[in-house]
Amino acid sequence: MAKKIRDIPSINKVLEHPEIVELIHRYSLNNVSDLVRNIVSDIRKDVLAEKLEPSLQLIVSNTKNLAEEKWNYSPVAVVNATGVLIHTNLGRSSLSASAINSMSVAAGDYTNLEYDLSHGKRGSRQNFVSTLINQLTGSEASTVVNNNASAMLLALAAISSNKEVIVSRGESVEIGGGFRIPDVLKLSNAKIVEVGTTNRTYAKDYLNAVSENTGAILVVHASNFKQTGFVHSPTITELVNIGAEKGIPVIHDLGSGCFVDTTQFGLPPEPTPKESIINGVEIAMFSGDKLLGGPQCGIIAGKKDVIEKLNRHPLYRAIRIDKVNLAGLTTTLLHYIQENHLEQIPVLKMISQTESDLRMRSIHLQKSIGKSLKVVKGYSTIGGGSMPGETLPTWLLAIPGEEKSKMIFDLLRKSNPPVITRIENDMVLLDPRTVLPKYDGVLISIISKILS
Repeated sequence: MAKKIRDIPSINKVLEHPEIVELIHRYSLNNVSDLVRNIVSDIRKDVLAEKLEPSLQLIVSNTKNLAEEKWNYSPVAVVNATGVLIHTNLGRSSLSASAINSMSVAAGDYTNLEYDLSHGKRGSRQNFVSTLINQLTGSEASTVVNNNASAMLLALAAISSNKEVIVSRGESVEIGGGFRIPDVLKLSNAKIVEVGTTNRTYAKDYLNAVSENTGAILVVHASNFKQTGFVHSPTITELVNIGAEKGIPVIHDLGSGCFVDTTQFGLPPEPTPKESIINGVEIAMFSGDKLLGGPQCGIIAGKKDVIEKLNRHPLYRAIRIDKVNLAGLTTTLLHYIQENHLEQIPVLKMISQTESDLRMRSIHLQKSIGKSLKVVKGYSTIGGGSMPGETLPTWLLAIPGEEKSKMIFDLLRKSNPPVITRIENDMVLLDPRTVLPKYDGVLISIISKILS
């Protein structure tokens, strides 16, 4: 046993190994030395327990693996071939080239974030983006925070703290990541008053629940689930009329913000912020990184006095949008102003792709790769808590694998860059709808290498 302990290489010897020297150049001598000491200590324990034989290569290999685990760059670019357009696990919507450039400038240079260039004095980071939002939604005023959950929290805290908020029992829901509407109400010091039933709620249910302590009526769009069958919900107009009669603000959480008519793509209509504003809600809130096609943020649009109240609340400063995402959002909104959003914003471009174009693209990939690949008809989904259950017809590149499908799936996932796919009917399926065109050549190379 003593001989085996003596056979364990010294720390200095390990640090002189060429592969460890390379790590030191990347991560510094101090950091790599700490890793090596930890690895050697663990190996010493295993040697004493007679679990393994000591070796220099084992220490080097374990050190490299631990360095990769601790210090690997993240997030890394992946190829989304799943067919889920707004894939929450893969970062939701991709941004336009112009938005990416604007974010790069904001990150790398000083900017006029809160400086009024016209008058040479301090300004507001919200001024310019608010002008765009107001033009697109018809709102009197608007403000932007870091996500839609923050928007909900800010609105309830500013408007309904220590008061009652009326919400349909069918809208007192949980969305992704365990985010529950009742929990947000509790955190904002508002008391939830549920009305109606899970599947049917009427305007009279809201009216009957109004009391002297009612702070707001909250409407939550079912953006990530769908109720069908024996269901009923009052219209926004009905609730706005109740709010106007009783002097109660109506808050509309739209979930996924959408500025386009989705019926033009064969999808059902999605409520838009502009419709909510026209119908008279005090504020409408929605995400920026879903169907809008921008960076992560929560947009609140509505009446000027309410927005000003939100901006004065202490919570606002803690959750306001940062300069980089603000730059990306501003450029994304300009695409709508310039009316080139269908061509420039990736998620809208993906939605608007035709079946014939997708089929031609899949056939091109098939011919370039060969290896008995198939092109089969399938469906893409919107994803990201948007338009649940709705699909778009597409053509898929299929890799028949049978018992090898899981192995092919894993090899694609571990490639450089990782290619994320799905398995159905013993086939690995790749949907070109969600693959950014710049990755077509990469896909051909990776798949060809794996199959050969």
